[in-house]
Amino acid sequence: MVEKVINLDDIELVGFLGVENKNIQEIEIAFPKTKIVSRGNKISIKGNKDQLIEVEKIIRSLMVHFDKFGKLNKKIVLNHIKNGFSNEESEPILYGSSGKKIIAKTLNQKKIVELHSKNDLVFVIGPAGTGKTYVSVALGVKALKEKKVKKIIITRPVVEAGENLGFLPGDLQDKIDPYLKPIYDALEDMIPIQKMRKLIENKTIEIAPLAYMRGRTLKNAFILLDEAQNTTQSQLKMFLTRLGENSKMIVTGDISQIDLRKNQSSGLIDAQNKLNKITGIGFIHLDSTDVLRHNLVKKILDKYQSS
Repeated sequence: MVEKVINLDDIELVGFLGVENKNIQEIEIAFPKTKIVSRGNKISIKGNKDQLIEVEKIIRSLMVHFDKFGKLNKKIVLNHIKNGFSNEESEPILYGSSGKKIIAKTLNQKKIVELHSKNDLVFVIGPAGTGKTYVSVALGVKALKEKKVKKIIITRPVVEAGENLGFLPGDLQDKIDPYLKPIYDALEDMIPIQKMRKLIENKTIEIAPLAYMRGRTLKNAFILLDEAQNTTQSQLKMFLTRLGENSKMIVTGDISQIDLRKNQSSGLIDAQNKLNKITGIGFIHLDSTDVLRHNLVKKILDKYQSS
């Protein structure tokens, strides 16, 4: 058994530890092989070496948070235990159309932001509800607002759920808009709707089917391919090779929701196997712990993944 002592000098103890040490008890519940005892202005941690290291990181992270914000509660403590940081400590990606902070809410979402800053091409793979599309759109809007790119190009294949565009009513835009609704919803959160419409009209923001990317070189742009699990190998190769000068690209997808025909292989799975060791390309995998929808969604995903 290993012991570590942490000094809590200049920290208001009741606020930090919680009434009857409730905040510390949450950490003990998460790390049952570790014993945490507070004596005066010191915290003693005893237990398994690996867990002790994690517990010390969490407590020191909470100390930084408390020093900065002057408060701790159960939600903040659990967020530190789960993700290693608090939502309130995340720098906003940008401020949305209503002034709301758009932030990375989980550790893996934060890693998307970090990978995007270091790589020109990032693959974000994970189940529905993990915010992979939303965060990616936010990064594109941020790049446009900061004039790092001249336009945003967002595309996705439209072969989902067995529907054929030819049988849907209306012109091409009418046919593809239902497939692109999550993109429009995200954009409306980040750009006032009238301005967004103007940016779409003048092609500063371009939302189009994947087939429209063929033959183009996409320069000075932020490019997002959503639902990439529904691309074939040749389609994804075509898309990736559109990347031009001063452009960045994010590819998102969920390999558990492939809607291609049985005789077709997913381009996303192929790319994951072929491109994961190339410098300048980043990969991040999200999972059920990143789900930000109803609590049941995480449980449903866990059951399907274990079956």
